[in-house]
Amino acid sequence: MVELITLILFFFALYTIVSLSLNLEFGYGGIPNFGKALSVLTGALVVGGILNRLLIWYFGIEGDFISASSLAAYKMTEIISQNPLIGLGIFLFCVTMAVVAGAIAGALSILPSAKLKGDYLGVTLLAISEVVYLILFYNTEIVGGYYGVSVPDILAFVPGEYRVYAYTVLALISALLVYLFLERLLNSPYGRILRGHRENEDLIKAFGRDVMKLRVKTMALGSAIAAIAGVIFVFYSSSVVVNAFNRVEWTFYPFLIVLLGGKGNNKGVVLGAFIFVLLKMLIDFYKFDIKYLLHLPFEAVWLQYIVFGILALLILCYKPEGILKEEPIYTPPIKSRLKTNP
Repeated sequence: MVELITLILFFFALYTIVSLSLNLEFGYGGIPNFGKALSVLTGALVVGGILNRLLIWYFGIEGDFISASSLAAYKMTEIISQNPLIGLGIFLFCVTMAVVAGAIAGALSILPSAKLKGDYLGVTLLAISEVVYLILFYNTEIVGGYYGVSVPDILAFVPGEYRVYAYTVLALISALLVYLFLERLLNSPYGRILRGHRENEDLIKAFGRDVMKLRVKTMALGSAIAAIAGVIFVFYSSSVVVNAFNRVEWTFYPFLIVLLGGKGNNKGVVLGAFIFVLLKMLIDFYKFDIKYLLHLPFEAVWLQYIVFGILALLILCYKPEGILKEEPIYTPPIKSRLKTNP
């Protein structure tokens, strides 16, 4: 039971980070980023592609990239086990690099939106994400492809039986910092402009705002935040396996979380992430029992996709505003007006 709770909390933190970044883009800005998986994959690419190559160069290891990465990761893990500051330094370095790489990837991916919006923009972002995913999956020299590559254990100094708890605490702290940052940011004039862009971009243009610049800034910020989740997930897994960053796990599920909790509401997204992860883990643990109990006419591995697909349809049809409806913005002048005229 303790292991199950720990697993729930860890993935709750990861999905919270990714879903909050999607809420920034889609919930507030109205940008249908169906290529969200690319942002998370960017964080993994920084660890497996950049960090590993730096370690291979540092240790002077020769040979093919996958084998050299394994040896470099092993040597660095041995060093980290004796010096915790090196592990934490590597984590901060990778997070910084992932934020920069994620921002660049997000800004570049939104450039085709100069003449696209709505469904066309969403499909374009999905296509870009899938092209990059397939290139990384079938080219084993970039980040291991379908074989995957090993990465150092940045918490190797923590005793083995407690390491999973340490990664969970690290993920939860990261999610909390992201939440506090976005709460402050989106309750600023920038957040109000984003809502205006979502409702009517022509109105934003009429007030002299550069819509394209706003989109680039929003996608860069959202992708940078999502890349942090990719870094944490890779270090937790001790490897980079490209097919773990597919569009179902890191695009469809975050959209489901945002719709379930309530788009344009960070508190709702956090609640939606917790409900989603709880359901996901319970289905994963008990799917075979459910299959035999209900005599389902399909394999148990498909149960999760069917349940969440039906849930998404029910939300769209009967409660499109989500569990927690988006709250109106009360600026200081509005608040003072309400106090004088309740």
